[in-house]
Amino acid sequence: MPDAAKPGLTNWLTLCLLGLIWGASFMSIAVALDGAGPLSIAAIRLIIAAVTLLGVAFAMGLRLPALSHRTLWLCIVGMGLFTNAVPFTLLSLAIQNVPSAFAGLAMAAVPLLVLPLAHILVPGERMSGIKTAGFSLGFIGVLVLIGVSDLFTGDGAVWSRLACIGAAFCYAIGSIITRIAPPVHPLVFSSGGLLVGATLMLPVALYMEGLPGAMSASVWTALVYLGLGPTALATILLVRVIQSAGPSFMSLVNYQVPVWSVIFGVVFLGEMLPGNFVFALALILGGLAISQSGQKRLGRYPSA
Repeated sequence: MPDAAKPGLTNWLTLCLLGLIWGASFMSIAVALDGAGPLSIAAIRLIIAAVTLLGVAFAMGLRLPALSHRTLWLCIVGMGLFTNAVPFTLLSLAIQNVPSAFAGLAMAAVPLLVLPLAHILVPGERMSGIKTAGFSLGFIGVLVLIGVSDLFTGDGAVWSRLACIGAAFCYAIGSIITRIAPPVHPLVFSSGGLLVGATLMLPVALYMEGLPGAMSASVWTALVYLGLGPTALATILLVRVIQSAGPSFMSLVNYQVPVWSVIFGVVFLGEMLPGNFVFALALILGGLAISQSGQKRLGRYPSA
């Protein structure tokens, strides 16, 4: 791929749109939970996104790789698990017990969690002193966000907070898989991962929750948004931004999504966040800024 050009106005507007799209996804999960089970939400959004993205890829003349490309398909399966099926399920389960805004805050930890994984698995991505300092500061923020002391009090919500961090860790693994995968068009890779995720989640959702019952218009709207917005459309926009402005520019979205998730949760759902959550976000974003200052960013922001 040729070197990316200097970001222009279109790139900045697209970046802001991506932050908005991903930030609204957590509120949409909370709305969808009013009429659908968490596993069904994960399955339905994956089916909608897979059909949409595969249609776009086929219209562009792209096709899924042959099954003989075993290494590539292994990465696609990993993508389907760690960037789609597992984190979507964990977030839907968690938002039953924690504010949607909290889930969005937790996603700020993704690029921090990438650092130690990249140090181990990606050649040339060693943790320098400044990266280690940034990771340490951000990790303290993660501990504040979880509320480690609550682990010993039997607070049930803490397990949902841990599920959010678990989803962030899955996205970090997905970023590593994306980095080490054999070269392939991003839309092929993403649509293949969505197809795998949908194939895995559909039977699980049907077995555990059965067919969804009657759902209100607001629930269906949230489900369609989750499938088309943060899961399908955002992938297409992401590819365009990376191709035109580069992955380092794209990483700036990491600072937007948590803020948007809080705005949507507080304004539209009336959620309240304790002050320590805001303090935790400041620590995480501060650690992220330190660890990535002057460095090339790894991976992409998840479609939460």
